[in-house]
Amino acid sequence: MVTKTRQPLLSVIVPVYRVENYLHQCLDSILGGLNDTDAADVEVVAVDDASPDRCGELLHAYATRHPVTRTVTLPNNVGLGLARNAGLKASTGRYVWFVDSDDWLPPGSVPAVLGRLRTDRPDLLLLDHLRVHDDGREETDASSPLLRGVDGSVRLTERPELLRVQHTAWNKVIRRTFLDNLGLLFFPGWYEDIPFSHPLLIAAERIAVLDRVCYYYRLDRPGAITATPSERHFDALNQYERLFEWLSTAYPQQTKLHADLFGLMVSHLLVVVGNDNRMPAKLRRPFFRKAAAQYQRYQPAGGYPRPSGVKGLKHRLLAMNSYLLYTALRTAHRLTKRPPSKPGAVPATGPTAVSGGQQPDKLTASQ
Repeated sequence: MVTKTRQPLLSVIVPVYRVENYLHQCLDSILGGLNDTDAADVEVVAVDDASPDRCGELLHAYATRHPVTRTVTLPNNVGLGLARNAGLKASTGRYVWFVDSDDWLPPGSVPAVLGRLRTDRPDLLLLDHLRVHDDGREETDASSPLLRGVDGSVRLTERPELLRVQHTAWNKVIRRTFLDNLGLLFFPGWYEDIPFSHPLLIAAERIAVLDRVCYYYRLDRPGAITATPSERHFDALNQYERLFEWLSTAYPQQTKLHADLFGLMVSHLLVVVGNDNRMPAKLRRPFFRKAAAQYQRYQPAGGYPRPSGVKGLKHRLLAMNSYLLYTALRTAHRLTKRPPSKPGAVPATGPTAVSGGQQPDKLTASQ
C-alpha cells in the first residue's frame, strides 16, 4: 500500500550563498516553535547556490535533523533570482515564500502567515517588516504605513497605494497556481525583484495584508549589493525594461499603471545613481545618461505623479538629461543635510554622508 504524502500549505524557499554566519538563525526562525499542525503544513527548500563556504555542509546537517528541510545543490553559482527559480521548481507547497538566508523571522511569523492563508486564501499575502542594523537598531520601513487598514482581500484598483510597498519578493507570500498561471519567474542579474514583484500586485485578484512584522531585513552586511559599488547596478535599467515590456503586453491600455510605475522607476534609479555605496564615481555619469534615455523611452504621454521638492527637481533634471545641474544639486543638498561638525570632528564622508534613501535590493555581491 502506497502512503500518500500530504501537500504542505507553505513552501519557504531559501537561497543560500556565503551566509554561514547567519544561516542557522534564518532556518531556526522559520521552523522554531511550530505546533504539530503547523509543522505538517510547512516545508523549507534551501538552495545551495554553489556557496564556497561551509553553507552546503551546514544545510545537509540541518536537513538531517529537520526532515521538513530539503536541500537543492546547484553545481554552479547562478545568482539569487535563478536560485529562487530552482527552489520554486523543487517545492511542493500551495503557497511559496522567498526568504533570504541572511535575514530572519520574528517568533510567531509562520503560524500567523499560515492562519491568514487558511482564512482568506489570497493570491498574494503582503507582510510588514523591520529593517535591522548590525548594532541591533530597528527601523520601520517608509512604506509600512501603506499596509494599514486592509481588511479581507482587495484588488490593486481598490488600494492602488499598495503598488508603492517595497518591491521585494520576501515581503510577499504567493499562491502557486496564481504564480504558475502568470508565468512569472526571476530573471538573472541584480535587482531581480523589479519585474517579479510589480506584476504580482497588478495581476492578483485577491490581495490580503498581514499587518504584522513578519520579517527582519538585515542591513549593513558586508557583501550586500547596497554596500557594493559596481557596474552591475546597471542591471536595474535592464530589469525596468523587462517590467515595462511585460506591462505593454499584459496591460497595454492601463495608462495609470504605466504612469505610477514610471514614477517609481525614476525615483528608484535616482536612488541608485546618487548613492556612493552603490555607484562608483566614474560610472555615475554613464548611468545617469542611460537613465535619462530610459526616461524618454517610457515617459507616459499624459504625465505622471512627480514628487515635490528636491526629489521632484531631480526628476526634472533627469528628464532634461542635465547631469551637470544634477551634480550641482546633489552636492548642494548633501552639504545642507550634513549635521554641524563638533569642534575637532572629522566631516562625514562614508555611508552616513549619502543623501537619499536606500531601497532594499540585497544579495551577496559576487552572485
